[in-house]
Amino acid sequence: MNDRSSATLSQWVEGARPRTLPAAVAPVLAGTGVAAYVADVVWGKALLALGVSLALQIGVNYANDYSDGIRGTDDDRVGPLRLVGSGLARPSAVKAAALGFLGLGALLGLALAATTTWWLLLVGVAALGAAWTYTGGPNPYGYRALGEVSVFLFFGLVAVLGTVYVQVEGLPWEAWAAAAGVGALACAILVANNLRDIPTDVEAGKRTLAVVLGDARSRQFYAALVGLSAVLAVALAVGATPWALLALPGLLPAAPALRAVLSGAGGPALVPVLKATGVAELLWSAGLALGLVLGR
Repeated sequence: MNDRSSATLSQWVEGARPRTLPAAVAPVLAGTGVAAYVADVVWGKALLALGVSLALQIGVNYANDYSDGIRGTDDDRVGPLRLVGSGLARPSAVKAAALGFLGLGALLGLALAATTTWWLLLVGVAALGAAWTYTGGPNPYGYRALGEVSVFLFFGLVAVLGTVYVQVEGLPWEAWAAAAGVGALACAILVANNLRDIPTDVEAGKRTLAVVLGDARSRQFYAALVGLSAVLAVALAVGATPWALLALPGLLPAAPALRAVLSGAGGPALVPVLKATGVAELLWSAGLALGLVLGR
């Protein structure tokens, strides 16, 4: 590995994995839509929630780059640029970037807690711990098939419910349904990512859920998660407002991704699946938010 970082600005941006950022925007969109439906949007808090979500997502991405890189897990990885694994950046520099973005998320979260309720700090501490220990620390849970559970919990339930709570100080059932839908699609992104990486993860000793389930069942799990998001949109249409069906067209980008996954695509052929699923999550959330605003 190089003694000095040779990564360019564009490579640092690529290392932040911007294609994953829809997964940070989506829960805030969905949560703000629920807030608009049951009460009123508090735009200042919605923007703070967006800042927290984006900062934590980028921080997690750099943290994973650092932790997987120093373990050697990324040495033969297919997919986006890895700064540490490729030798383009010093591990210490990537670690500093991770801690910087996680720290920014913590500061923005502190502002939300100060203007809402201080017990939100406990949620923030849990989120920061989960962000770092996904692939970091002596016993990372991402290596023990718990990555999808964490993504569903923090980038689905916590992110959506937190966005709703800071604006309306309540958690109506619509918030839980929206959170589960966002979490399902966020999980689908990780399932596709880990499905792609099964061969290299097995070789590196990384025991993801895809490694545990195997290739065929991981593909079925991906399809079930996409289907769950559609079911939840219908449930919101029945129980809240028919306008919630506007979430369903957002799943159209996932259609070719679903075909690719179920037809046995692997390796680099699964890279577009990640992007398509991320776009679907963002559009599903935007469509749901719009529907809830129209149906209020």
